[in-house]
Amino acid sequence: MRRSHVLIALSLLAAPILARATVFASLHGVVHDPQHRPIAGAQVSLKDSDSAFDLQAISGAVGEFEFAQVPIGVYRLEVSAPGFARVSQPITIASGTNPVVHIPLSVGQATQSVTVEANPASASATDSVTPTTLITRQMIDETPGATATTGMQMITDYVPGAYMTHDMLHMRGGHQTSWLIDGVSIPNTKIASNVGPQIDPKDIDSLETQRGSYAADIGDRTYGVFNVLPRNGFERNREAELLLYAGNLYSAEAQLSLGDHSTRTAWYTSFTGSRSNYGLATPIPQILHDATNSGSGFVSLIRNQTRNDQLRLDAQYRQDFFQVPYDPSSTDYECSSDYYCSYGLRDGQTERDSFVIANWVHTISPKALFSFAPFYHFNQSNYDSPSSDYPVATTWHQNSNYIGGQADAHYEIGPNSFSGGFYSFYQSERDLFGTIINDGSAPSQPDTQSNAGAALVEFYVADHLRLGRYVTLLGGQRFSVYHAGIDETAIYPRIGATVEIPRIHWILRGFYGHFFQPAPIETVSSSVLNYAGNLPGGENTFTPLPSERDEEYQFGIEIPWRGWTLDVDTFRNRVNNFLDHSNLGESNMYFPIAVDGALVRAWEMTMRSRELARLGHFYVTYSNQIAEQRGNIIGGFTCTDPNDPACNLGPDYTPVDHDQRNTLNAGFTANLPLRTWIASNVYYGSGFTNGLAGADEGPYNGTYLPVHTTFDVSAGRTFGENWSLTGNVLNVTNHRVLLDNSVTIGGFHYNDPRIFSAQLRYRFRF
Repeated sequence: MRRSHVLIALSLLAAPILARATVFASLHGVVHDPQHRPIAGAQVSLKDSDSAFDLQAISGAVGEFEFAQVPIGVYRLEVSAPGFARVSQPITIASGTNPVVHIPLSVGQATQSVTVEANPASASATDSVTPTTLITRQMIDETPGATATTGMQMITDYVPGAYMTHDMLHMRGGHQTSWLIDGVSIPNTKIASNVGPQIDPKDIDSLETQRGSYAADIGDRTYGVFNVLPRNGFERNREAELLLYAGNLYSAEAQLSLGDHSTRTAWYTSFTGSRSNYGLATPIPQILHDATNSGSGFVSLIRNQTRNDQLRLDAQYRQDFFQVPYDPSSTDYECSSDYYCSYGLRDGQTERDSFVIANWVHTISPKALFSFAPFYHFNQSNYDSPSSDYPVATTWHQNSNYIGGQADAHYEIGPNSFSGGFYSFYQSERDLFGTIINDGSAPSQPDTQSNAGAALVEFYVADHLRLGRYVTLLGGQRFSVYHAGIDETAIYPRIGATVEIPRIHWILRGFYGHFFQPAPIETVSSSVLNYAGNLPGGENTFTPLPSERDEEYQFGIEIPWRGWTLDVDTFRNRVNNFLDHSNLGESNMYFPIAVDGALVRAWEMTMRSRELARLGHFYVTYSNQIAEQRGNIIGGFTCTDPNDPACNLGPDYTPVDHDQRNTLNAGFTANLPLRTWIASNVYYGSGFTNGLAGADEGPYNGTYLPVHTTFDVSAGRTFGENWSLTGNVLNVTNHRVLLDNSVTIGGFHYNDPRIFSAQLRYRFRF
């Protein structure tokens, strides 16, 4: 029985060309005896940790074996041969890599076995320069709060430099991240226009997170890439799962999922609904006007059409609604100092997102393949206000349609692993904007629709060259042509190398590369221009957004030791045309902007333990990061009065609003008797930049807002084969602080309150 996960795809717009499929890796190995003599005829099995999928191979005359198409995930590699003890060890497969493993078999009886324990979450790829964290299905289920529809804990708890502030995921100093499903990039030029993950965590089998140092086959979102391997039906046999969730703040969630598989076909589908009285971060500790609800459906269909052809369809529809919280007092310092007053606002935001991705992959030979994947993506973000909102009632509807495709192919010859590919989409944007100025400070602007379009065409070529067993060189080039408010082109190199130190197996890696990030489409109607011109100063205007261009240096080392893994890296990202966001008056909405430049520097560390005395394991992720910007706003909602100091910020670097110097997460998962487990996470943040630094108003006048620490815990137990119960408590001590005072949706932002919940799962046959 084979697992038919398709590779990344060819474009709608071009004929197939050779490329690399980024949801797969190839695994090579050598089986030998204690004297390093090859063992022929050894039975090799690669078994998925969470499903029925497994691959089989037999070592050849020189002890070699190969698995050409292995999806990302955690596996157990088992090797046996007559006269030798069986070896069993975990192995983690990262996308786009070609790991080589050497399996020594000790002399012994066939009934003897040697189990090698290692950290199952570590992604030890000796031929990848990309820092990678693999989050498995089990980790998502056990991480406090991670299975919630809008939960980001599966990322923020395990990925250094990733955190939530002003309701947006930030990573490595920026907002722009890419979501891929089965290696196919879901197109999106927006800057954090939606709350929550692109795909519901409950529908994810494995999540591979990459941060910087991307090979040429990865596109243009510098700050983070999330490659999703969805649930697919291979772990089910005509089985359904009902999940019921309830907690404080009138929170409730339900999901019904079904799946099945045969020797050639597997399918999975789910339907999810949720609601809560707490959705967005609040401007005060109290929770007012903050209800949220969500509904979604997801489908994954896999078909092994022939021995060499795989077909797959992934589709999703999701809708979310958020009330925007407010401060009920008109005398708080936010209002009295004109920083941001949400007293008279009762706004709401409706988000819709759907995609359809069809895949076909054709295997030419064990060393050559190509794939084809057309896609469609719809994204909507509608911000609405009651007409009585004071001082301003705002309507802003954004509708984006993307259609295009992705092509990848791969060919191995000798020590070279060549790849090349094509990615393209056309974006149609239709926006509506209007304001009612209820305080009389400016004329109201009627709702006005505007339309725009954009197109992106990209090609890449790359090679992984393995120089013997311990050294790999990586090089590639990405070519981009982008047509939007400004026509732009980029031809950017990416080079890197990895070196494995013999015997101790430390892995050194280095990278240098450039990135081009297409800017959001700026669809500004005449009413927006009129409104901006009537703001204080009267010199505000909109200009086209230039795309962001990044230059990254990164060095890292991975140190394995007796099943433990320590990974440390340092990077420096120098940015031109830094894409960010800025508020438009007191409309409680924001527009994308481009700042002249930025610089992000950091040291990052992740540590994962092996299983400790069969009791459990722990992890630590830490980031020491400085995120700064310099110069004026050069695109988007700009200020053009040369006499205004705000329009002449000078060349010095200043912290961005989400700059937090130290971020740490540490947790432990314990295995207890009676099929019970308990997991915890401690989050520490040194405080984000104080936007009111130096002012006399407000409780905080220092350069940074206060240090904050929260503690989360979850526990679960399995009853029989079909029932399980899980409890979660987030922010156990209910420690509340002002987390952020940037003027984005809702104004100021306090961290999340204490949230507790219980979750019941029931699996049954249908």
